[in-house]
Amino acid sequence: MNSGDTAWVLTASALVLLMTIPGLAFFYGGLVRRKNVLSILMQCFIIVCVISLQWVLFGYSLAFGPDFHGIIGTLEWAGLAGVGAAPNSNYAATIPHSAFMIFQAMFAIITVSLITGSYVERIKFSSFLVFSLAWATLVYDPVAHWVWGGGWLAQMGVLDFAGGIVVHITAGVSALAVALVIGARRGFGTDPMEPHNIPTTVMGAALLWFGWFGFNAGSALAANGIAANAFVTTNTSAAAAATTWMLLSWRDRAPSALGIVTGAVAGLAAITPAAGFVTPLAAVPIGVVAAIAGYYAIILIRGSGRVDDSLDVLACHGIGSTWGVLATGIFASIGAAGL
Repeated sequence: MNSGDTAWVLTASALVLLMTIPGLAFFYGGLVRRKNVLSILMQCFIIVCVISLQWVLFGYSLAFGPDFHGIIGTLEWAGLAGVGAAPNSNYAATIPHSAFMIFQAMFAIITVSLITGSYVERIKFSSFLVFSLAWATLVYDPVAHWVWGGGWLAQMGVLDFAGGIVVHITAGVSALAVALVIGARRGFGTDPMEPHNIPTTVMGAALLWFGWFGFNAGSALAANGIAANAFVTTNTSAAAAATTWMLLSWRDRAPSALGIVTGAVAGLAAITPAAGFVTPLAAVPIGVVAAIAGYYAIILIRGSGRVDDSLDVLACHGIGSTWGVLATGIFASIGAAGL
């Protein structure tokens, strides 16, 4: 084992937790109406608690346990049986297996939290708890196994450095599904539903950007050059996307703080699958295209009047990261060959 790698992965785990509380909680909390702020804060906080327990009891085993026909992990590691201080060479040879487990737990937590932005302001707390547990078990855990746990996508050679497919596409597509199934908020399309506190949202976006360094660079699972490269590409893509979003909104009306931070989040989502595989220069077009796609997707979705994706989860995370996954196949040049 390597003490430096272990220290970095544990630090990165804490950074990813910071993305959920307080990062995402503040980001979403400022975007909702004043009467719903406490609701979204409570949802983000309790997700950390509930999914942490699910992950220890059986979620980690389903996602990363011994493979069952490329579809799901077995329950051999339920309750973290056999997951201790010794490394697991299938995932990370230089850190404790338990360190890898808790790092991945933070990914499960924030993915469930991201979806709340699609149905915020219109779900009972009991229904929210049932949905969150069911979604983590039936969607997140199998997809994580497909891509990272040796499942059928991993066997095909799919590249997803830090969760473009596992985190952002699953969250974005599921956000659309939930919004379609439960319908729009009362007054959607007629009543004003403006964000109540943009400064809180900006603070949340800054914390997300900060935590994302652990999200992406930590996925190297070592304190090495790949982690450093992922750190730089993450920052570059976010900067390119935020600048592009600012220019797009400036052309249409005037640049806004909300637009700039939304662009940054879209750029962060887009670089996630590619962070360790591409150069910093390649991160620039990845961020630029993510901003353009996300900007016009929001206009299209809101203009349709048929989908109430309250906080634009599909546009920012689903569409942005879909482009990022495709861009990985175009620009990959580190540890993998793109076009």
